[in-house]
Amino acid sequence: MSAARQSARPSNVATALAADRLGVPAVVFFVMSAATPLTVVAGVVTTGYAVTGITGLPIAFVVIGAVLALFCVGYVSMAHRVANAGAFYAYISQGIGRPVGVAGAWVALVAYNALQVGLYGAIGAATTPLLSAWFGLDVAWWVVALIAWAIVAVLGQLHVDVNGRVLAVLLVAEVAVIVVYSLANIANPAGGTITFDTLDPTALFAPGVGAILALGVLGFVGFEGAVVYSEEARDPQRTIRIASYVAVGVIAGLYTLGSWAMSVATGPDQIVAQSQASSTELIFQLAGTHLGVLIVDIGRVLFVTSVLAAMISFHNTTARYVFALGREGVLPVVLGRTSPRTGSPWLGSVIQSVVGLVVIVLYAVAGWDPVVQLFFWGGTAGGLGVLFLIVTTSVAIVVYFLRQPAGETVWRRLVAPVLAAVLLLIVVVLALVNFATLLGVDPTSPLRWGIPLAYLVIAVLGVVWALALRYRRRTVYAAIGLGAKSATATRAADDAADVPAKPDFDWTEDSR
Repeated sequence: MSAARQSARPSNVATALAADRLGVPAVVFFVMSAATPLTVVAGVVTTGYAVTGITGLPIAFVVIGAVLALFCVGYVSMAHRVANAGAFYAYISQGIGRPVGVAGAWVALVAYNALQVGLYGAIGAATTPLLSAWFGLDVAWWVVALIAWAIVAVLGQLHVDVNGRVLAVLLVAEVAVIVVYSLANIANPAGGTITFDTLDPTALFAPGVGAILALGVLGFVGFEGAVVYSEEARDPQRTIRIASYVAVGVIAGLYTLGSWAMSVATGPDQIVAQSQASSTELIFQLAGTHLGVLIVDIGRVLFVTSVLAAMISFHNTTARYVFALGREGVLPVVLGRTSPRTGSPWLGSVIQSVVGLVVIVLYAVAGWDPVVQLFFWGGTAGGLGVLFLIVTTSVAIVVYFLRQPAGETVWRRLVAPVLAAVLLLIVVVLALVNFATLLGVDPTSPLRWGIPLAYLVIAVLGVVWALALRYRRRTVYAAIGLGAKSATATRAADDAADVPAKPDFDWTEDSR
């Protein structure tokens, strides 16, 4: 092989993530932090009640949790076969095909970036009122955002387990507040009687249920991230399987508990009206009535730290997607380098930090609204992109196991994945139909279809890039989605023979 080609590739040492760093708890912390439980309970729950007028939100979380648990059956079964930091990208590539896989990678990069940078607006807007009320400091939102940006940027360069320990502290405190607030609400029911009306499945059968279910799914965004850390986990098969189910179960339980407890405290017949009147303040108002000012202040601080935790989690996820694509040559190979000291995807992390800095500066200079135009629009748009990826991956899992069923039960390779794919397709349709409601804009707004169409354009560009690789860089194309070990082996063979590498599974490039 020519010296020029050899120098274009990172060394094996530089392309390995730090192995055996994360156990089940650490992966759960990453996953649940991305879902921002306190932010969802305080914001998404009250928004759902207020916008749709449906009281069955708690039971909706149970339904969505069950659907996502079905999805996890095939998802973690495939993780046993493919250990890849670019999970969606790898699974779609090996299930549906490489061009669609690269399209999924493009969508993932945009969606996770939108989720991560959108949180800078949230943390700025949530922190500045506290600084003003408690310390008399009149600080612009972007100042707080820049401080949070610096913290996330530094952590992104450290060992992944350091990030896991930070998230552990933040998440445990966040979950504790949700539980304490919820128990206080249940202990102080409206009218003196605990009611279960909002847990009645018939409460879902009302106009607007589509928006409720779509909101419910968006509240879980982040649960899918467990497999992103499969290369860094101890005993990956066991760790990823347990972490995925635990994360979905705990998230569903917290959301159901929090949304039901608020309805108990207000009364099922008043939860909609009070959510419309108080919005995200409702959970803190109820806590103030039942627990006092100090506990409310603690909750407000933890609301801020929950956003910070989500930023750290999404930053790590996005950096690993960039790394996975660089390692396989889909993006410039220099992006597939890891830090020799920490094993972190340092350049992918730097790029993510640069994107965040540019967005913060742009919004600060332009004077755009950090809550609506950055956090709400960015978060909803990013959530929709991840939902597209989850659905596409669910189809890819079905196709993959139809081709390679050996070693899996009928439940894991067929029944559960097919049910999940069908149910998630229904949720996507509901999300698109109700996207104006989810985005909080008028149905005639260009954002209504502009954001979904933007994802379509991004996906098409990804397909075009994959086809270009197929005809111009066949070795790179052959390695798409193979995962760390397969990709390394493919490249090693290519280095030795200086010929295009072939995939190590029985699908021809022409058919794929």
